[in-house]
Amino acid sequence: MSTPAPAPRPAKIILVDDHPLVRDGLRLRLEGVPGLEVAGEAGNADEALALAEKLGPDLALMDVGMNGMNGIALAGIFHERFPAVRVLMLSMHDNIEYVTQAVRAGASGYVLKDSPATEIVHAIAAVLENRTFFSADIAARMIQASGLQTPAERLTPRELEILDALADGLSSKQIAERYGLSVRTVETHRLNLKRKLDIEGQAELIKFAVERRHR
Repeated sequence: MSTPAPAPRPAKIILVDDHPLVRDGLRLRLEGVPGLEVAGEAGNADEALALAEKLGPDLALMDVGMNGMNGIALAGIFHERFPAVRVLMLSMHDNIEYVTQAVRAGASGYVLKDSPATEIVHAIAAVLENRTFFSADIAARMIQASGLQTPAERLTPRELEILDALADGLSSKQIAERYGLSVRTVETHRLNLKRKLDIEGQAELIKFAVERRHR
């Protein structure tokens, strides 16, 4: 008699917002959603970074307009220190410049706070599946704006550094030593580069890095 396969663990989410009432509302929206677990809450950047270090979440649902360090700057630090943690921005502002900055910082999506609960859940599911998600009106403007940029212009500063290192012929271990990162972090950045550039294999990624340098 075969042993039943263990149930997959729920995706761990941390809520990052400086308003306790907002966090309470988000928790109520997400509690009971199959496959999701609100593992912790943070009211500022320091608390969020400590939670990420302690819990190893799969996703951070992060407010843009926090006191102190804002969510966009924090998303950049998450992308640098915890590249495996997906960041989904949640904001009252539909300013396209905020959205662009968030994406460049490493966020995988941007949803408005007044979105229906179902849209927030759909956004979380998409980002956890390594896809991007934007509220509908934001998505339309992002598509228009992205048409004005080359793929490399949509990369974060760290991702551009990784590309330069690949063009130099460095291995993941050598890149990690150059920038003071772990090999696992470098590998995650390489996966993110392939996703953003729509490139399949490592050889194609290195070819892109070399050709970009000589353009």
